[in-house]
Amino acid sequence: MSEQTTPSKKISVGLILSWIFGVLFALTGIVSVFSEPIPGLVMLIMAAVLLPPVTKLVDQKWKFHLSSGMKIVVIIIGFIIFGATVDTSDVSNTQQAESQKEEQQATQNEDVVDETVTTEPVNEEQPQAETNEQVANEEKTETIPTSDKEEPTPIQDSTIPAEYKSALNKAASYANTQHMSKQDLYDQLVSEYGEQFSAEAAQYAIDNVAADWKANALAKATSYAEKQHMSKQGVYDQLVSEYGEQFLSEEAQYAIDNVQADWKANALAKAKSYQETQNMSPAAIHDQLVSEYGEKFTKAEADYAIQHLND
Repeated sequence: MSEQTTPSKKISVGLILSWIFGVLFALTGIVSVFSEPIPGLVMLIMAAVLLPPVTKLVDQKWKFHLSSGMKIVVIIIGFIIFGATVDTSDVSNTQQAESQKEEQQATQNEDVVDETVTTEPVNEEQPQAETNEQVANEEKTETIPTSDKEEPTPIQDSTIPAEYKSALNKAASYANTQHMSKQDLYDQLVSEYGEQFSAEAAQYAIDNVAADWKANALAKATSYAEKQHMSKQGVYDQLVSEYGEQFLSEEAQYAIDNVQADWKANALAKAKSYQETQNMSPAAIHDQLVSEYGEKFTKAEADYAIQHLND
């Protein structure tokens, strides 16, 4: 009795690779076909070519068989097609995103232009309106053209706050009528007992006021010399003192060098005032005139005053 043998199925490396790549391509194609249809279909076709059950069915039904070499060629071609379609899809998505970004930017620019530029209705016979850049460069006093029935509307200058303009007007008044120094003027503008402007408004006024500080110092020096009969040193100290006029030293020195004053006559006027109102002796008056805590006259000026005290 002869033994019946069952032929065993040969498992080759090619068969194993066909299963591995076929399953891998099939899974990848199923996942990709919903988001990237073309690459997904390519992967599914590659899976059908490689999977042994599919190739067996095709061989039995249509008598079509691919050799191992042809399968390798199909895999290479499939990879090339898959890579090309993925790159094309990425480029397309990138271009679409850039296009959307440009459209959004253009929309934002149009919104900004609509908010900042106000157009006026014009007749069909009127010339084309000027561009926004030309309108921005026009002088502040020019008007926007309108129809014949409408009155021209001046362009309002809103770059300078109203508080700054008020502070500048006040500064001009103080500088030109009261001959204040720059520092004294600033203190007056911000003082809670003065004008109470903000520090920014006061600084804008100081930076833009038209004033001759040396001329102001000279005017103050003339007033002190003529009305209060002060000495030269007394006038200088009053001009630069932080409790006085707060002029700069060069402004005060300019005033002292140019003031028209008779310092000996001032010393005599002070001496007579001390004699008449305080009944001081000539010696005490002399000391008061030359004292650094008093009138600060020179010795020669004080001597002249005592010599002519009874004239």
